[in-house]
Amino acid sequence: QVQLVESGGGLVQAGGSLRLSCAASGSIGGYNVMSWHRQAPGKQRELVASITTGGNTNYVDSVKGRFTISRDNGKNTVFLQMTSLKPEDTAVYFCSLRRYARDYWGQGTQVTVSS
Repeated sequence: QVQLVESGGGLVQAGGSLRLSCAASGSIGGYNVMSWHRQAPGKQRELVASITTGGNTNYVDSVKGRFTISRDNGKNTVFLQMTSLKPEDTAVYFCSLRRYARDYWGQGTQVTVSS
């Protein structure tokens, strides 16, 4: 079983920064992909950024140049550094881990950007 615990959400003014963390535990050895998703009220959940065990990254266009995903494989932790935040970034942010075609999810952390 895999457990994911997010932290680092909060309230920030537009233009500010936040850093999210997600610590994974359990059977996560070998290749996996860790990702951040978000879901705003009334909208579908969307993939924000992902990173493989080897460090290959992908981002949704709306956050390119503002968000950076990284991971510490030794600590089984993935981070999302968010800068130049906009009110439209307001959402619940979820961490996920994909391993052997199975997806595991964290409980989510709220990010609110005020204008």
